[in-house]
Amino acid sequence: MTIPEPTTLFLTRHGETVWHAENRYAGVSDIELTPRGIEQAEALGAWAAGAALDAVVTSPLSRARRTAAPAVRTTGLDPVVEPELTELDFGIVEGRTLAELERSHPREVEAFRADPAAHPLPGGEDPLAAAGRGAGALLRLAEAYPARRVLVVAHNSLLRLVLCRLLTIPESEYRRVFPRLRNCAITELRVAHGQVSLMSYNVPTS
Repeated sequence: MTIPEPTTLFLTRHGETVWHAENRYAGVSDIELTPRGIEQAEALGAWAAGAALDAVVTSPLSRARRTAAPAVRTTGLDPVVEPELTELDFGIVEGRTLAELERSHPREVEAFRADPAAHPLPGGEDPLAAAGRGAGALLRLAEAYPARRVLVVAHNSLLRLVLCRLLTIPESEYRRVFPRLRNCAITELRVAHGQVSLMSYNVPTS
């Protein structure tokens, strides 16, 4: 009996944006990359050229699509846009830092810090729902590209929540267990029969 090869998913966060450089939340807001973010995207494209990829999949937000563009160019693959990989809506903290929000909403920020999955910021998307949609998208990609190698360009909070869901870690721990995904670093997952293994985390491309 032949055991099928797993699908390899290379997850990466988009390049730096102006808001992220200032530690401001940019969820569904469409913020452009900084010059540094463009350089990070080019480094990702150089990595992709030698990664033997079979597909490049991206969130629909422009910062993710712009980050994926060099990989699309160096591999010759057509980009696949997956709406379920968009970042969370962060509600009233969009465009603001957590410290700024804390001055006007101290109790809400305290609750968020204690359990960010159970207490999303006011007006924001339910993190558990986001984990479900993102994890579902990755599992569907694994089914669509069996035994293939897929680059997935998405977002910091979404990917950390998805990692928790797929690796059976409580989503309430996502900010502690996965403090931050570096821009354009690679996190490698292998998926076989719906089972997910974490092969590497936050590895720079250059």
